[in-house]
Amino acid sequence: MLGRDVVEACALRGHDVYPAGRAELDVTDGERCEEVIAEVRPKTVINCAAWTDVDGAEDAENDAMLVNDTGAGLLAAAAAKQGSKIIYVSSDYVFNGQRRRPYVESDVTDPISAYGRSKQAGEASTVAANPFHLIVRSSWLYGVHGRNFVETMLRLAGEQPEVIVVSDQVGAPTYTRHLAGALAVLAEGEDWGIHHVAAAGRCSWFDFAQEIFDQAGSECRVMAGTTEMLARPAPRPPFSVLASEREGARRLPEWREGLREYLRERKKVPA
Repeated sequence: MLGRDVVEACALRGHDVYPAGRAELDVTDGERCEEVIAEVRPKTVINCAAWTDVDGAEDAENDAMLVNDTGAGLLAAAAAKQGSKIIYVSSDYVFNGQRRRPYVESDVTDPISAYGRSKQAGEASTVAANPFHLIVRSSWLYGVHGRNFVETMLRLAGEQPEVIVVSDQVGAPTYTRHLAGALAVLAEGEDWGIHHVAAAGRCSWFDFAQEIFDQAGSECRVMAGTTEMLARPAPRPPFSVLASEREGARRLPEWREGLREYLRERKKVPA
């Protein structure tokens, strides 16, 4: 989902892009990482490979760690061997969500789920393996090239008159095309370290669902539920809004604008 948008965003900025899917470059295979990067010799490697099944990671934490941590370290090390910089895409779920102000780059991480722990570990492995690194945390991603919350809501709206969505988890839904554009710009510089790049504003999943139906013209009704009521295998941070303390930080459009662009774009993508 994110990878395809990153390829397009980098190409639009005039870069030669070498997109490598899992079949060609499995990040958990260190030798293969070294072979591909030695052949391509890129200036920048953007790691969009990830285990993204948050609930599934609770019962398969080792598998999530293999991709999000071990794989991240192997890819970063292979890049370092060729003098390439590395960008690792991380998550708001590295925070516990107990505060009520946006998290900035210097805030201490404290993940409460297996997925969050795997992303925190991947950040550390990337930093340890390659001094020329950028860790880019974002949140609640959705895009036209993958399964996501927007598509789930639109599908349910076509099947039933109402849905129940949690109202006590707050974050910033981020359109992958917007994030990809920021990653393409960051790839051109040397602003090492952690970056928070997410949609402006904040909302709950309940608010997001309501906005999806409003913009899509759906009459499906949204009912508010609590995290406890809608029990899921993985705990989620109740508040995971990201902000940046960096001077000149990349700013993304407000989350409602991202949704508007997404709904326009999805009409162009073949089913």
